[in-house]
Amino acid sequence: MAAPSMAAALAASLPAPSAAPAPVQPTYEAIPASMSKVIDVEAEIPVNSIQLDGLVVSKILKHSREATAATAHGLLLGIDLDGTLEVSNSFPLPHHAGDEDEKSARSVARYQASVLRSLREVQADDSVVGFYQASTLGAFFNQSLFDTQVVHQEKLRHGGVVVVHDISQTARGNASFRAFRLTSSFLDAYKKTNFNTSSLVSHQLTFSSILEELPVRIRTNPLLSSFLGELGTSAVSPLSDTAIGSATTSALPPSFSVLDLNTGGLTKNLEQIGEALDSYRTEEGNLAYLSRQIARERARADNYIAKRKEENIARVAQGLVPLPEEDVTRLFKIPSEPSRLESMLLLGQVDAYAKSLAETSSMGLVKMYATTAGSG
Repeated sequence: MAAPSMAAALAASLPAPSAAPAPVQPTYEAIPASMSKVIDVEAEIPVNSIQLDGLVVSKILKHSREATAATAHGLLLGIDLDGTLEVSNSFPLPHHAGDEDEKSARSVARYQASVLRSLREVQADDSVVGFYQASTLGAFFNQSLFDTQVVHQEKLRHGGVVVVHDISQTARGNASFRAFRLTSSFLDAYKKTNFNTSSLVSHQLTFSSILEELPVRIRTNPLLSSFLGELGTSAVSPLSDTAIGSATTSALPPSFSVLDLNTGGLTKNLEQIGEALDSYRTEEGNLAYLSRQIARERARADNYIAKRKEENIARVAQGLVPLPEEDVTRLFKIPSEPSRLESMLLLGQVDAYAKSLAETSSMGLVKMYATTAGSG
């Protein structure tokens, strides 16, 4: 028992190590408002092209394949440099089917903040530059997509972009990625919440002028490029008894899916066009009904005003005091002109389905002619 107590006594008798002086925290002066624009040069350069890393493309493809077309969406992360929006990373956002809108929005916001905080802790890109959305047959015109893009263009420095991935094109062997942002005329009408006929005419808005498309290019690093090249390179088979026709092997087997006539896709495309046209006809019927109601109420108000004027003329002729003019809006509830945004979006969907049908049918005709020539 003496040894431990002696060690403790010696340790207690030693002088305590002197604490190292605390480092002086550096102080930073705030950048004057007059110099902020001079320092942030990139803010003055408009974004005119989008660059997607191969990692981002792979993540979007994987997410779109595992989820349905209507629910596959997520955020894009990166930085803008010299007029190019470089997207270096992305992550999917959860989709809560059947939940309340407010509850689902809070859950998605918490998840988004958690992922961005984790990326910031590992020194990864955490600057949101837009979002991606999967679609089918090129039809991505919907209210939720535009609402999200409006928020991004108001919050982000360069407005951000929405990258649309067409799953049907990928199934045919063509990875389709297109980048869009909202036009200034649509944003002006959206902020005023006014999409009546006069507003559409003054802003020159149609379904084709809601979005402006930006060119997209995909960037792959040299290591990935060499790996893809190695996959496509044929090598001599190590088996000695291999037939002469199959003496070479490749990591990627030959695919004949491009020769498929894909008649099922044409049928689905026609069904989607029919459904979109039915929805548009229903929306136009609702607008016509509301327009008739507005015209009926305005006619009643005009008749009341004309009758009051005639009565006042008669009273003046009799030497009586004319009746005061009453507020017509208080007597007659004239509804405001309905918004035509939904019908315009439905026209955009019909146009997208029609373009997809034209492309698919033209490719099918070429394949059928090739098949006929080969069999003959």
